Amino acid sequence: MADLRRVAGAAVFTAFVAAATMAINAYIAATGGYFNVGEVMVYTTALLMGPYVGAFAGGVGSMISDLALAPQFAPGTLVIKACEGFIVGYLGNRALGGFTTKTWRLISIALGALVGGIVAWVGTTYFSGALQFSLGIQNYTPVPTLTFEVPPAFWLGLAAVVVVLIVAVGFSVERRVGWLSLSVLLGGSEMVLGYFLYETLVLSQAGATAEVPFNIAQAVIGLIVSIPLVRSIKRVISNRGGTAIAQPPLTPANP
Repeated sequence: MADLRRVAGAAVFTAFVAAATMAINAYIAATGGYFNVGEVMVYTTALLMGPYVGAFAGGVGSMISDLALAPQFAPGTLVIKACEGFIVGYLGNRALGGFTTKTWRLISIALGALVGGIVAWVGTTYFSGALQFSLGIQNYTPVPTLTFEVPPAFWLGLAAVVVVLIVAVGFSVERRVGWLSLSVLLGGSEMVLGYFLYETLVLSQAGATAEVPFNIAQAVIGLIVSIPLVRSIKRVISNRGGTAIAQPPLTPANP
């Protein structure tokens, strides 16, 4: 029964990953790639369903999107996003022991500062001014394009909010949020490095570095949205007295 649930979950979450990746995107002229919010569903799937479903849905779902929008990235995406989903699912679903409350709080403070700093740097440097985003699947449906004027102050304020939220959650709501955040950041780092190497070594693109900030932004957005989303989903399941989505047993770890 658990295996059937996992197969069904893999199919459903693969569709979710593909839809999320295609639904909101912005074309990156330097590489022919596109900024998207697919990491939200890659991380959500991995944290809910574990490493194997996370790897399948992340790799296949993201590849489906690339086949529609940027086919040259599809082979690399299959491997890169599968590894990303596996890393997040494997680390995020491990039971941790040997950490005191003080240690968890220090981890939360450090990660809050790290993520907030990334948000401030990437936002003020690459996402300030007039930004254009497409809603829909390019090349297949009429795609409305929205233009926003985003001041640097917005990103500084958002960075401060991110720091406060991560620290507050780590202190009072969920001590494991520091480890979950680190798991996502490690998976996101693999994604950023993986695309840089793929674009440089396989596609031979001179402008591969131009996409790095956009990939970092994707990972940070995925972190900010996926962890609260996963907690909310688990809370709803628990409150309704249902059975949580099937996952492999948690394995003690001492990172």
